Amino acid sequence: MSDLSRTVPQEQLPSEDLHPLPMPVINLGHLSLDSATRSRVVNDIAKACHGLGYFQVINHGIGQSVMDCAVKAASDFFELPNEAKEEFSSEDLRQPVRYDTSSKDSISMSRAFLKHYAHPLSDWIQYWPQKPPIYREYMGKYAAEVRRVALQLMEAMLEGLGLGKEYLDEKFQEGSQLLSVNCYPKASQCDTTIGLAPHSDYGFLTILLTSCRGLEVVDRSSNIWKTVQQLPHALHVHIGDHMEVLSNGRMKTVVHRALLNPEEARISIASIHGFALHEKVTCAKELVDEENPPKYKESSFSDFLDHLTANMDNKHRNFLDSLKKCKDYRA
Repeated sequence: MSDLSRTVPQEQLPSEDLHPLPMPVINLGHLSLDSATRSRVVNDIAKACHGLGYFQVINHGIGQSVMDCAVKAASDFFELPNEAKEEFSSEDLRQPVRYDTSSKDSISMSRAFLKHYAHPLSDWIQYWPQKPPIYREYMGKYAAEVRRVALQLMEAMLEGLGLGKEYLDEKFQEGSQLLSVNCYPKASQCDTTIGLAPHSDYGFLTILLTSCRGLEVVDRSSNIWKTVQQLPHALHVHIGDHMEVLSNGRMKTVVHRALLNPEEARISIASIHGFALHEKVTCAKELVDEENPPKYKESSFSDFLDHLTANMDNKHRNFLDSLKKCKDYRA
């Protein structure tokens, strides 16, 4: 069960630029104001999705205490004795809960992670860790809140594509949510500085909560790495592979990586949102015509897991590339 779908060969990485990256900051509360204000916010989101593949959101309605408690629940889990955490160890990517310290996806370089499904919460929370005692309550509250934000964002993105905010509404309402809870150690002179190698996420969008700085994205305009600023109470949003497919390439997935923080260990909670396991994602027919034929084959989350399992030893495998109909098409 992995949230990661695309890797970039290390030797092909652009030169680093450690200066913080200016990025769009969306006031999500403005989506519920008058129609003119909503239209401006939708346009801002669409512009960020088309040109960058990422942005941050503020005024999203998730209380700071809910976010802090989720980070604490994650931190307390990773501080448990190894035997308690290893109860959830498995090489089966389809397990409802999976813990590891070095996955076989060739991109986990220095992290521990716990991955589990979160929607419908009533179906999956029973499989979550019971230790620490706060985990299910605190992480469950955050999971429900961040899914609400994801549905708001999906409506705005679909509206920005000209598809209408209710486009495929039932499939999104019944879709999947995967939480990837990560712990990166504090960097030291003996460690590699990269905690998670370059990759993109499989779903429609990822919403990321982090405890401190350490996220970098590839800036398309300069083709170099940029450090993402850690804004108070903000959540970071990534466009995923399946949104690129649905939009027929109008919105692009974003390649990103995690660096170890030299000052402290880092907790990140990535909430990845997609269709249900076997539900196929196709290029929206409304975005296909003679000048813009479908650029991708259809696929599902289950297809992604099959692809990942079949390519365990291929460090440079790329799920999105496997879906492209034309080899000359560039993401």
